[in-house]
Amino acid sequence: QVQLVESGGGLVQAGGSLRLSCVASGFTFSSYWMSWYRQAPGKERELFASISSVGNSINYPDSVKGRFTISRDNAKNTVYLQMNSLKPDDMAVYYCQVFVKGYEYWGQGTQVTVSS
Repeated sequence: QVQLVESGGGLVQAGGSLRLSCVASGFTFSSYWMSWYRQAPGKERELFASISSVGNSINYPDSVKGRFTISRDNAKNTVYLQMNSLKPDDMAVYYCQVFVKGYEYWGQGTQVTVSS
């Protein structure tokens, strides 16, 4: 079955960096777009980064452009999120997500805490 396992979250000071990873299994990873979402306390889950199956098309909202970079390694079935210049507003649970054959799958999430 499809599984997504995130890691790399933690506590960081404002201005610091973190690199999140999401290891996928149970489907042909190299054939699918992957996305990162985040959900801050009291807010809805929001999409903020997507990458095409071969990594040549990437979408970001303005709030993270220039600070966050999504990438993937199809040989390792892993999608990454490099987060730089972190702000307290970036504090959230971060999830990776994929649609496979009409079904949506989520990882368990990884907590990112940014101290000011």
